[in-house]
Amino acid sequence: MTVRAARLVAHGTPLQIQEIELPEPADGEVLVELAYAGVNPVDRYNAEGTVAPDGPVPRTLGGEGAGRVGGRPVMVTGVGLGSMRDGVFAESAVVPAAALVDVPDGLDLREAAAMGVMGSTAWRVVEIGEIGPADRLLVLGASGGVGLSVISYAASKGAEIWGQTRGADKADVIREMGAKEAVVTDAAGLADAVRDFKPTAVIDGLGGEFTAMALRTLAQRGRLVLFGASAGVAAEIQLQQFYRSQLRVFGYSGLIATPDERREAMANAARAVADGRMRVHIGAELPLESINDAFGLLTDRKVAGKVVLRLR
Repeated sequence: MTVRAARLVAHGTPLQIQEIELPEPADGEVLVELAYAGVNPVDRYNAEGTVAPDGPVPRTLGGEGAGRVGGRPVMVTGVGLGSMRDGVFAESAVVPAAALVDVPDGLDLREAAAMGVMGSTAWRVVEIGEIGPADRLLVLGASGGVGLSVISYAASKGAEIWGQTRGADKADVIREMGAKEAVVTDAAGLADAVRDFKPTAVIDGLGGEFTAMALRTLAQRGRLVLFGASAGVAAEIQLQQFYRSQLRVFGYSGLIATPDERREAMANAARAVADGRMRVHIGAELPLESINDAFGLLTDRKVAGKVVLRLR
């Protein structure tokens, strides 16, 4: 079978749309007719060679998607897709059967394509943080795909939520997803911006000085869940304030999740969306041939929410 795919031909160069011949599925593999794929920062890192620099080149990128196997709707992610083997930025792909998770009733394929990374991360960090109705939750990087889904899921648990963003144009969608307030500020202004809120919990995908400032704003016995460091990989923490307030910090990385953990998180996130407890905000949908434009949207942070590719 010949299909169109977005191919990495050399690190640091734009992906190329090529026609490739798919191999016959081996034992333990299946052919998936793909409909949508999620676009994530790690896909761009793969293209640059900062992640999986030893992965095969050329190869098809893309680590999460959704489609059908024999008419059955499935989500696809993990097992090295897009990094150590061909991924899902293609019309169809041959993938390990272990990469598949069934799509529950009530979830369309476009939303399902976002469950492998964004959905599972949002579900996991809210669960790790034990967010509940007694919480005042501050979400850092709230206008991103994960941040918006975190807001919706935490709101379904009864938490009062404020969402931080650096773009005033993204404040409306933050409130629309369930936040009481949208806080437009950089790291330096964070403490003043949320002083009256006094969060009991923070979910942080930014890192850097945002993490340091967030820890200063937390109420006693508060907790912070860190899952990213797009704003910086180092932070200076005031240790006396940290231990005297009995703060807790949890880390989460989907990169070290076991296959069973990944499947569990995807399935739970998908059910949460299907049941209306979590929402997915698609900020942009582009055709396969616009993959490099999709990377640009991520780099420039021009859209709120998730970027997806339409593969057919």
